[in-house]
Amino acid sequence: MIAYVRGTLAEKGPDRVVIEAGGIGYELLIPVSTFDRLPKEGGEVKLLAWHCVREDDEALFGFATKEEREMFLKLTQVSGVGPKIALAILSGSSIGELSLAIASGNAKRISSIKGVGKKTAEKICVELKDKVNAIEALAATSRRGGNDAKTPILHDAILALSALGFSDETANKMVSKVLADNPSVKDVETLVRLALASR
Repeated sequence: MIAYVRGTLAEKGPDRVVIEAGGIGYELLIPVSTFDRLPKEGGEVKLLAWHCVREDDEALFGFATKEEREMFLKLTQVSGVGPKIALAILSGSSIGELSLAIASGNAKRISSIKGVGKKTAEKICVELKDKVNAIEALAATSRRGGNDAKTPILHDAILALSALGFSDETANKMVSKVLADNPSVKDVETLVRLALASR
């Protein structure tokens, strides 16, 4: 198992890199989000890795962050989603947007990514809905944008809906849907009101 590759960035492109480490050039397939974080060619780089070995193929996938790799592995657990499709999904959406789409059952958003059909998008929502939640999704989005202000609001809104008798899963789904449709919501009251109105 190759956990990561660290060395000199010999070549880079939007979908692949070559990292020279110990005199060997390792080719890694990457999502666009990882490409955006790469240094110039010739610079030092470290990418988390996942090694895929099949009867007729072998490939090494690289990721700039732990969250990218974790989401990639979750996606590849969905029946019908192979590593190349998982990579395309990561390239077509941020981790936060993707997590919110899954948590809120927004298959339409996922199917808008090139190479992902409606049925595959629905499978992703059904099979991964218990593996992501709105708080994680918003935290991922906040980290990317450098703003953690919404995380406590989201948490409080889910608690408020739970206190009104909704299950944690239902409250999570309601809040995720509101955030996906209204990303500018800034307070708990509005978030809860919109969540209740969407019922």
